Parts: sequence; structure tokens; C-alpha cells
Amino acid sequence: MGKSVPQRLGPLDIRKSVVSLATGAGAIYLLYKAIRAGMKCQPPLCTNSPICIARLAIERERHGRDSGELRRLLNSLESKQDEYARSMILHSITRCVYLLEAEASACTADDIVLVGSMLDDKENSVKIQALNTLKAFSGIRKFRLKIQEHSIKVLELIATIWDSELHIASLRLLNNLPLPDFAHPQLRRVMPALMEILQSDYILAQVQAIRLLSSLAQKNDLLYDILNCQASQPGSLLFEVLVFAERLSEGRNTPHYRAVKWHYNEQSLHEALFGDESRLADRLLALVIHPEEEVQIQACKVIVSLQCPKDVGLRTSLGQASRSCFNNGE
Repeated sequence: MGKSVPQRLGPLDIRKSVVSLATGAGAIYLLYKAIRAGMKCQPPLCTNSPICIARLAIERERHGRDSGELRRLLNSLESKQDEYARSMILHSITRCVYLLEAEASACTADDIVLVGSMLDDKENSVKIQALNTLKAFSGIRKFRLKIQEHSIKVLELIATIWDSELHIASLRLLNNLPLPDFAHPQLRRVMPALMEILQSDYILAQVQAIRLLSSLAQKNDLLYDILNCQASQPGSLLFEVLVFAERLSEGRNTPHYRAVKWHYNEQSLHEALFGDESRLADRLLALVIHPEEEVQIQACKVIVSLQCPKDVGLRTSLGQASRSCFNNGE
């Protein structure tokens, strides 16, 4: 009594137990094979990945052979593709041009024409990627003349499409090329657009526009067009420059910055604005009577920011300039 009597297993129960054991062992074996295979296999080469493209470049350097990646991408660009595919292909071509120098140098003028044709694409994203690709190719001397042929189209994009990313890409390309004389008429027409970019809220576009205008200002036949260009908001650019000067002045007067003895290059912005030979004080006092009140106020703010014990020379200059100004009855 009280003891359990083991039941006899029938043939059906035995078969179920055997199947269960076999299934468990089979699953464990399959899992082992999967793990082992995973440890042995190499990840597939994804040519859209920067790491994989870099790996291609390294392998090419190591083995002294052409990876064929750039040619494959250029060939695929010729076939019918949707907007996203075109953008991604151009993006990958740009990477390859930078990383695979020998393969990029082996490209032809027809390849430049193909990439340039993408500037007529209806999608801005494709245009931007094409501009980036042309900029990459412009680092190779033999393609520069061919890329210059697209400068008129690039200037047209700047003048007709208001898109900050497209402006940045277009201006970066133009700043990387010597602009040919035949582009000067189009440059004159694009001056108002460049002034609009200068007064926009996009800093990267502003920087590129200033770089281009600085370069064009050295060309005698374009200097008058630049100086005579009408800005849509005449005081806005001057106001922004004054804000910039005020922030620089305030920044250099902070205890953290003044704790270090800095040495500036003679041609530096610091010397131009705050150096012993700077004429900033005279120019600021002239702006106090500027017709736009916003500019007057900002000029006064910069003057106040300059009143620091460290800037005794500048304060003296300001005092002398103000006395001269009032003595002359201005």
C-alpha cells in the first residue's frame, strides 16, 4: 500500500518517446550546423556601403588590379532607373572617384557627359548628387575642361531654383573650377541670386557664395557688376556683418579666451578688425548716422563691445575719431 506501481509502456508510447528524442537531437544538430556555417561565411559585399567601397580600394591597392566597381556603376547609370536609384548610384560614383584614383583617372569624357546629363533631371536630389560627382571628377586635371562646359547649366540652376542644398553643391563645384570667359555673361545674370544667397539663413551657402564673389572680384570685367549689384535688402548684409563683429569682439573679451596669449597672423581677421592698424573705429562711427536704424543700433553695440581695458589703443582711436567727427560738424 502507498507504493506506486510503474506502468508498462506500450508500443505507441515507445515510438513517441523515440520520435521526441530524435527531433530534439536533430534540432540541436541543425543549430550547431547553422552556427558553424555563420562563423565560416563572410558577409556579402555591399557596394553601397562606404566601408565596402573602401575595402575595394584597399584590395585594389594590395593586388594592383582594377576592381571594376566604378565602371559597373557608370554603366548602370545609363539604364532606366527611378529617382532613388539614380541618386544612390551617383552617390556611390562620387565615393569611388575619391577612393579609386586609378579607376577614376581611367574614365573618359563620355562619362563626364553622362554625369552632366543628370543636371537636367527633374528631381533636385538627382541634380545635387550629379553636382557632387562632377566636383569629385574636377579633382582630376584632364576632366576640368569638360566639366567647365557645364558651368552655364550650373549657374542657371543657382539662378532659377531656390534650394539651399542645390546652391551649396553648385557653388562648391564652381569654386573648384577656373571659370571660363564664356561663362561671364551668365555670371552677370546670376549676381542677384548670389546676393540673395548672401542674405539667406543658410551659412554653408553664404560661405560658398562669398568665396565665389571674392574670386570673381579679381576679374576686371566683372568687378563693376559685383559693385553695382542691387541687394534686395541693402542694410541686411551690413547688419549681419556687424552682428558677426560684435560676437567676435565679445568672444575675445571673455575670461576663458583671454586666459591664453594668442598670436595672430598679420593677415588674420583679428588683425583686420582689432589690430593696431585697424580702421574699424572710424568705420563704426560713420555707421552711427547710417539711414537704417537697425544698422545704427548694431554699430553702437559693436562700439560698446570694444570698450575693454585690454583695448586701450582702440579706445583712444575711437575717442580721437569721435572728436574729429564732432569738430567737423558731422
